[in-house]
Amino acid sequence: MIEATIPLPSQDHVLVLFGAQDRYLRQVRDVVGVDVMLRGDEIRLRGTEEQIRRGLEVFAELQAIIEKQGALGEAEVQGVLGHGLHGVNGVKPPVTSEPINLFEKARRVAPRTPGQAEYVQAIRANDLVFCVGPAGCGKTYLAVAMALNALRQELVQKIVLVRPAVEAGEKLGFLPGDMLAKVNPFLRPLLDALNDMLDFEQVKRYIERDVIEIVPLAFMRGRTLNRTFIILDEGQNTTVTQMKMFLTRLGNGSRIVVTGDITQTDLPEGVPSGLIDAIDRLASISGVSSIELSGRDIVRHPLVREIVRAYEPEPATRARRKG
Repeated sequence: MIEATIPLPSQDHVLVLFGAQDRYLRQVRDVVGVDVMLRGDEIRLRGTEEQIRRGLEVFAELQAIIEKQGALGEAEVQGVLGHGLHGVNGVKPPVTSEPINLFEKARRVAPRTPGQAEYVQAIRANDLVFCVGPAGCGKTYLAVAMALNALRQELVQKIVLVRPAVEAGEKLGFLPGDMLAKVNPFLRPLLDALNDMLDFEQVKRYIERDVIEIVPLAFMRGRTLNRTFIILDEGQNTTVTQMKMFLTRLGNGSRIVVTGDITQTDLPEGVPSGLIDAIDRLASISGVSSIELSGRDIVRHPLVREIVRAYEPEPATRARRKG
């Protein structure tokens, strides 16, 4: 057994780092296997050489999050503990990146996992980004945050939020109300993200002034959108023809982000997904990036990660045994 120490700036820092009733501290102990003790103004770690190394890495990541965000939450802790800490070829990837500036007081959005950080960087560097991954990994939320960032920096003039209104068929007629009322249930995830980042009245003003436009996929045909940040959610439920139509709406100074979960395609059997087709078809084109997030990037309730894992396809050996 060996020991190591980590200096702490203040007791207030300890309360944030350890969590309520030392919740985060216990999680670190359970996952890393290192003994952690608080002695005065420092943390003492005790364990094997590997446990000490991993413990130091974990606490360094957690302290970096506190320094950037001023707080630490369950999702951040799970994000740090849920990832391999060794990186690729011995180079450890950053768990967080610079927060996405929403130019709103007390509103901060930052990638919480290496996968999310790669996703945000891809949006910054490319005009067309595809992002696939399971529920809860931040595909839509981070895209909306980047759209607001671009709008408030005047890099774009408007935001357009698009989604297949009804999986594959887009049959809107059976719902009462005007077009916005009809598509509201289907675009709710995008609106929820907006309302989480901006005051309700601000969102309402943006929509009334057509700065933020909410539109079903079928209504995109024939349009050309210049200086616009366009988000297509649930892209796995588009056909190849629909995806081609949507992508060719890209005008000068515009950006497109397409998100989806290819494990939850609701298209009729035998109909290929436009999202999967586009990722393969456009892979070699400069300015296009494809990001694949995984269960390790899930930042909702910790149980969501376990639920997604439980629904993953079974290994072939287990499947044959059941058959």
